[in-house]
Amino acid sequence: MKKMSAFSKFERRQTLARLTAMGIVGVLGPAGIPGLIQEVLAKGDLPKLSGINSLQGNVTINGVPAKVGMLVKPGDKVATDSAKGSFAIVVIDKDAYLLREGTSVTFEDSKDRPGTLAKVLIATGKLLSVFEKRPNNSGIAIRAQSATIGIRGTGCYIEIHPKRTYFCLCYGEAAIDGAGMDKTKVIKTTHHENPVWLDESGGNMKVENTDFGNHSDDELILLEKLTGREPPFVAMGLTGKY
Repeated sequence: MKKMSAFSKFERRQTLARLTAMGIVGVLGPAGIPGLIQEVLAKGDLPKLSGINSLQGNVTINGVPAKVGMLVKPGDKVATDSAKGSFAIVVIDKDAYLLREGTSVTFEDSKDRPGTLAKVLIATGKLLSVFEKRPNNSGIAIRAQSATIGIRGTGCYIEIHPKRTYFCLCYGEAAIDGAGMDKTKVIKTTHHENPVWLDESGGNMKVENTDFGNHSDDELILLEKLTGREPPFVAMGLTGKY
């Protein structure tokens, strides 16, 4: 008998049950992110298509309307419209991103190594990302308002709000710097243990603990599958809490 992947039939049934309980499956049907997750779980796989892997609504690359299959490279800006349910899934090399509605992200090119991603600049909106593990000297920085978040191999979720940024390090390690901070704040997590607000309302950035929200393990599994990986929490048996 063919060996099942780490994301087993049982786990698929669990995930579909969670989505149904949340009122997602059956309400939206096969539309949007929940519909995409449902389709992936049913088939057990999805095309590992680079660039714009999936989209819904009006999505642009450098101001030009995007289509599935269009290449996204370092130096490009991807934006989704503000309509509810709009999204784009972008794959660049071994990293994958889910841009929700009203999101604008620039994938900044490296000055030292042209053609290599150096920074991810999120100007507005909500961004879920998974990153390939990188050597110590070649990490990527996420820029969100005045915060700079240094990452290597990890998964994280960011929301931009007035004067503050929500940041959940879903797993991995991140180093946070911001205006007026005395020292870099290093966060290490296994499974969403330490969501924070990066609050810059007083001029000096404060890192404040907060609650988990607005993203899911299923979405992280979806993004990691696009790069041939799975989140580390799957092997730990932690899938389904979030």
